[in-house]
Amino acid sequence: IRKTQETALAESRLKIPVLFAFDVIHGFKTIFPIPLAESCAWDAELAERSASIAAAEASAVGVNWTFAPMVDISRDARWGRVMEGSGEDPYLGSLLSAARVRGFQGEKPEDLMRLDKMLACAKHFCAYGAAEAGRDYNTTDVSERSLRDIYFPPFKAAKDAGVATFMTAFNEISGVPCTSSKFLYQDVLRDEWRFNGFVVTDYTAINELVPHGVARDEAHAAELAANAGIEMDMTGGVFHAHLLQAVKEGKVNEETIDNAVRRILEMKFLLGIMDDPYRYLNEEREKATIMKPEFLEAARDAARKSVVLLKNENDFFPIQPSERKTVALIGPMVKERNSVNGGWGGRGDRQRSVTLFEGLEKKYGNSNVRFLYAEGCDLRKPGTAGFAQAVSVARQADVILVAAGEDQNWSAEAACRTDITLPASQRDLLKELKKTGKPIGLVLMNGRPLELTWEDENMDAILEAWYPGTMGG
Repeated sequence: IRKTQETALAESRLKIPVLFAFDVIHGFKTIFPIPLAESCAWDAELAERSASIAAAEASAVGVNWTFAPMVDISRDARWGRVMEGSGEDPYLGSLLSAARVRGFQGEKPEDLMRLDKMLACAKHFCAYGAAEAGRDYNTTDVSERSLRDIYFPPFKAAKDAGVATFMTAFNEISGVPCTSSKFLYQDVLRDEWRFNGFVVTDYTAINELVPHGVARDEAHAAELAANAGIEMDMTGGVFHAHLLQAVKEGKVNEETIDNAVRRILEMKFLLGIMDDPYRYLNEEREKATIMKPEFLEAARDAARKSVVLLKNENDFFPIQPSERKTVALIGPMVKERNSVNGGWGGRGDRQRSVTLFEGLEKKYGNSNVRFLYAEGCDLRKPGTAGFAQAVSVARQADVILVAAGEDQNWSAEAACRTDITLPASQRDLLKELKKTGKPIGLVLMNGRPLELTWEDENMDAILEAWYPGTMGG
């Protein structure tokens, strides 16, 4: 970051510093449970605290802007990005939207001068979570009433909490791609809500106005986006290539450009980097901040509060340390480390994430509980090669604890599923274990709500742990 800033300032006639942004979704180095998991805690203070810690860590390395919170309401669990939002309810989504903005930015504009705060970005405006068939980037079909009753409220809550930026959505509404929608960015955002920050596109969204069929070419796309109220072009280079000519030809008003520049510069002033471009860069502060003990404990607390007990017949959970009991630990998520952080793992070191096996060993190490282990099946490959060993281990135990779920790549962006049951090999493993007649508790680690009809009928207990982050195990 220092090197890039030095290069940019050397080449800038007016010495205007670069604004560094990153997808700090649910943690930077200390990874918290996915936002969908945190929503299950029904705790706005928890969401604010996790966002605040993420901001402290990210800003400690010079990142001043996060593309979060994602506040899309989503009601189709096939959609991979359901993990990033707060679920299906506009009221809860609005509470958590505002909380996360406060966590990233602070309570008031002057808080952005603090070295542990950063700009937030409410995304994706709007109705991105309503994609047909749960397919990412797909079209949507929503009425204005649905927009105002369901999809707008979390964005309005973010605006009222002072969010600095908005991001456009890839989808269209009533045939108009969001990135060229005057209705969204002029009529609603500016005129109705009086939003004074700036709007950034999603990745190459202006370029995509051409395949959407509303722009003749990228020059026309630049004109449409700028006149709709878009201030910043993420990655696509369309503004850079075509806006000057559009102004010369009178297709984009120069005042539109002035307003866009003013809004972006204002954020750089609020962050203090116009006065000191290097004010966030301090290696000692970075070392003292990243993954410090209180941050790790906060992540553990968030994971603890995000876990959902879906079923618990015959008091399977908790397994008491005082009980003399042998537990068979079976399943691909028992020792899985890579997926615990989820698909938006920031800059988290996945090798430092605590596995379920490690957590259980630490909890029960000096107790009467004894563990036996078998993987049973591979998380990423189908097959029954490990079934026999798993059944053999299960028969030696009093109870069976199975950890199953999804690989991290099966949820988040561009990671949709047509079938949201457990993968066939994992369900088949459960069926074999069921034949032993032993009580079975199922722990799930995944990024979306799963269809659990069979599991509900056949398991004694089900614990939904989601992707729980660094301290999940």
